[in-house]
Amino acid sequence: MARVTVEDCVDKVPNRFELVLLAGHRARMIAAGSPATLPRDNDKNPVVALREIAEETVSPGDLKEDLIHSLQKHVEVDEPEADPLPMIASESGTTRPAPEDDGNISFDRMSEEELLRGLESILPPDKTEEF
Repeated sequence: MARVTVEDCVDKVPNRFELVLLAGHRARMIAAGSPATLPRDNDKNPVVALREIAEETVSPGDLKEDLIHSLQKHVEVDEPEADPLPMIASESGTTRPAPEDDGNISFDRMSEEELLRGLESILPPDKTEEF
């Protein structure tokens, strides 16, 4: 019976390799609990899947999309674009973009002279005998 079913499916899915992939995926879906769209008639899941494809109760395009989705390890999700930064007024009256505030990192500003004084105030480590 399966041979006749494969012959019926070839006009729906011309590539036999793709037909095997789609029917196998549909058979696994049925085994996982997806309801069959046709009566089983005491057939096994692969035969039911082929009959569903032959009688077009399931779309080969939908099966292909579902198969591709099930094989993907990383699914890209469309994330919304970031909102534009609000403008803040500076002391001079001009507007400029607000600085990004992530709440975790803050930087102190110091001049080169302050940095040089700080480096000079650091005492060198004690010189110990080298081995």
